[in-house]
Amino acid sequence: MENWPALRVADWTDTRDTLHMWTQIVGKLRLAAAPMVNHWWQVPLYVTARGLTTSAIPVGHRLFDAEFDFCDHVLLLRTTDGDHREVALEPKTVARFHAETTDALHALGIDLPMWTRPTEVVVAIPFEEDTEHRSYDPGAVHRFWGQLIQAHRVLTEFRSRFIGKVSPVHFFWGGFDLAVTRFSGRTAPTHPGGAPNCGDWVMVEGYSHEVSSCGFWPGGGEEGAFYAYSYPEPDGFATHPVTPEAAFYSAEAGQFLLPYEAVRTASDPDKALLGFLQSTYEAAANHADWDRAALEDDPARRARRR
Repeated sequence: MENWPALRVADWTDTRDTLHMWTQIVGKLRLAAAPMVNHWWQVPLYVTARGLTTSAIPVGHRLFDAEFDFCDHVLLLRTTDGDHREVALEPKTVARFHAETTDALHALGIDLPMWTRPTEVVVAIPFEEDTEHRSYDPGAVHRFWGQLIQAHRVLTEFRSRFIGKVSPVHFFWGGFDLAVTRFSGRTAPTHPGGAPNCGDWVMVEGYSHEVSSCGFWPGGGEEGAFYAYSYPEPDGFATHPVTPEAAFYSAEAGQFLLPYEAVRTASDPDKALLGFLQSTYEAAANHADWDRAALEDDPARRARRR
């Protein structure tokens, strides 16, 4: 796989939308079984050397995990007693994928309750009834995973510079985006909610504290877009100068956006993206008066022997 692979959104929209529903099914397994963690951090998926995983989920006295393998194009379901099942990733309806995944779990002795209506999408067809989404282009999915790999690398580097409360680099299956979030340490005004097919109380928990968040979404541009926002958004945030030149503030989205292709084609993609992440964070932290001296540090200095 080439570094920073090109993938036009228009070339894989049907596959993307199908995969979005499949990740919701798998993500809801973790939601059903994992103990609640602040800001819903118990529910996302994580980038791996093969695709996306739930990580270990407790079920009774066992653990199990589910991993989308985007190399062999299978969903792997594994338990700590050594058993496993596979579900093929191939053109099929969401309803069929849901049934096959449920059957595989039952074969492993796992029966979890699931709210089968998808969240954070305008048209929310219950999984068991969804015969509309049925596309799967393995080449496109492999390239999307390549985008996630590069985004994960740079977001992880950016995360390392913050010693305050900071989320993992994780993939939220609701919005279908990879994100990392920094916290000022202060509580935030009650979030108004408003995400489609998602209770307002979900957003209230997610944004209970002041944040500067950034990530990558495979939409919002020719090849997807990196984004950055603050909640609550302080005065001056939207007009703060940010880099690189291709970055801009979208009043409609309420966030800064940087087209993926602008990073991919930069002479130094890592530097371009890190500049975007740092300058948009400063737009939030400076204008909201974060205690940056207490929250930031050089990871190389921390790693040196004392």
